[in-house]
Amino acid sequence: MRIMGIDYGTKRIGIAISDPKCTMALPLETIQVTSDNSHMQRIKEVAQAYSITHIVVGLPYNMDGSLGESARNVMQWTEQLNKLLELPVEFWDERLSTSEAHDLLLDIDVNGRKRKKLVDKIAASIILKEYIDTRLS
Repeated sequence: MRIMGIDYGTKRIGIAISDPKCTMALPLETIQVTSDNSHMQRIKEVAQAYSITHIVVGLPYNMDGSLGESARNVMQWTEQLNKLLELPVEFWDERLSTSEAHDLLLDIDVNGRKRKKLVDKIAASIILKEYIDTRLS
């Protein structure tokens, strides 16, 4: 079994994958969102290349626990993803994952331009690691 974690954004999508034993979450890549939807094909290629069996998508709850427009957009996008990949998809609370990723990168002195390239896949790995630690441990 191998799980893909996704941090969805309207400009970039962070991708992380688990190891085959589902004990670690490894940041893999950041995919630029394109108007021709070729980013969806790239996600499919990654899923196939790593024999992904399950997907966890970060869902941006509001701080009060409610779901706002961003969450509805993620849910709508995930419907497209589900049709494309035909894999089980589960949502996971992603509150503060991007902030945590920024803090982590700042702690190791990653500069602004490089941090922007890394933050989404780091956030995806945080989402996936929390899922693994909570659901599979």
